[in-house]
Amino acid sequence: MKFMPIVFILLFSACTTTSESHGNLTYGMIKSKVKKGVTTQTELMKIFGSPNIVSKNKSGLEVWTYSRQSSQSKGGGSFTTLGIVGGSSAYSSNSAASFDFIVTFDKNDIVVDYSVVSSNF
Repeated sequence: MKFMPIVFILLFSACTTTSESHGNLTYGMIKSKVKKGVTTQTELMKIFGSPNIVSKNKSGLEVWTYSRQSSQSKGGGSFTTLGIVGGSSAYSSNSAASFDFIVTFDKNDIVVDYSVVSSNF
């Protein structure tokens, strides 16, 4: 019975877990470091690391995609005992975000174009 209060605290206290993998891949970093017609693949590798996806577009140009996701889960609740009558309430919420940086290179491995797509849900 010594552990009963600890069990209630652990079971019915609010908890939050977050997992993110953004590193230095932010819109501000992209705007300050990536220049069309100037930035090379080697420079992007040094700044952001390896891309998640490497492909070719219809024109045969190489396209790199950096994709990052984050999620957050919140849950909690409370337990109340009023004499003999007991009650409990609980809640939870989930949210997620994605951040995609898509870069197209010319035949000389220099950035031709890029786009950033960000969403929260």
